[in-house]
Amino acid sequence: MMQHTIITIGRQFGSGGHEVGNRLAERLDIPLYDHNLIRMAAQELRISNEEATKVDETILGRFLSAYVVSTGDYTAFMGGEEAGKPLSDRVFERQSAIIRKLAERGPGIFVGRCADYILGDYSNCVNTFIYAYKEDRIRRIMKLYKLEEKQAADKVKRMDRDRKLYYEARTGREWGGIEANAMMFNTSLLGIDGVVEALEAIYHKWETR
Repeated sequence: MMQHTIITIGRQFGSGGHEVGNRLAERLDIPLYDHNLIRMAAQELRISNEEATKVDETILGRFLSAYVVSTGDYTAFMGGEEAGKPLSDRVFERQSAIIRKLAERGPGIFVGRCADYILGDYSNCVNTFIYAYKEDRIRRIMKLYKLEEKQAADKVKRMDRDRKLYYEARTGREWGGIEANAMMFNTSLLGIDGVVEALEAIYHKWETR
């Protein structure tokens, strides 16, 4: 059983969850696992990063699989010895195995990808959820992606919906609910730096238990 500490971060889109994870990883000098998990899964599945990204944190692949079965239009979503299994399922299963392997190897920070659920058997996980007021998230996305307010609001709504559907379909838990998250942080109130400082202190506390 692993003794080192793992931090998982669930996050609303535009709340700054990835930035929290990135800054925290630098402060603690431990690995951050986020988009690089997609690349790892794609490499092991021998598919392109683009294919894996299409179904990352979305249940889109399941709908596409049903479509190609009914039409006979076999694409990258069905092929080889795993024909009939949606690519989203294959990517999720491979990512899950990678997450467990990395968690066994040493401390780290996992952003999204149902990591809190996948690592549910590990007692040394600090499961967190990062959120923010909607207007702050919209402003953040406008700045990051150079979008108009309406475009940013639509993107926030769509991404939150996809993450919620993905998480709840995979785990049977409420996305952002207290069942899965020991700690929840509002970056609108605490700021990115405030959340990073709080998690850094918590990490060190857990390491010395």
